[in-house]
Amino acid sequence: MKTQEFFNVLEQNKDKALLFEYKPNQLVGANYHITEVKHIVVDSVDCGSQTDSWNETIIQLWESPLEKGKTEYMSAYKASAILKKVGTIKPYDLTSEVKFEYSNDSFHTAQLFVNDFEIQGQNLVIKLAIEKTDCKAKKLCGVPEKVVNILETVSGDEPCCSPDGNCC
Repeated sequence: MKTQEFFNVLEQNKDKALLFEYKPNQLVGANYHITEVKHIVVDSVDCGSQTDSWNETIIQLWESPLEKGKTEYMSAYKASAILKKVGTIKPYDLTSEVKFEYSNDSFHTAQLFVNDFEIQGQNLVIKLAIEKTDCKAKKLCGVPEKVVNILETVSGDEPCCSPDGNCC
């Protein structure tokens, strides 16, 4: 999700509590704070000697040990106000990908991307996911692309969409 899209989701749901799901059915605690916003410029060289660059917005979430029993989540309105204030100090690249940096006692520090969001009653749930590493220069390095067999069998012995198949 792009930074501007995230800001729009917050604005459209400012009356809702803002929750973050960092793993399926695992929520960042209600005691979270937005502790840092990073405006990152990535300037890279991949294993095929190709250069690339892009910007990212990374929002750090931290659970305060002093508020461990807290049950009320931050509102989307408050989060939006915090992020707007940051933008007055250091402007955003609104076209950059937004990511969330988070960890807890049972989850390693990771930069998570926004996979989706859901409205659940009075809650705006931002669904985060881990992005797996990948080789960006597969062709140059001779790394084969993963092939997925999409042919399905009808009777269990003959591919449906093969020239000899019985359903095409």
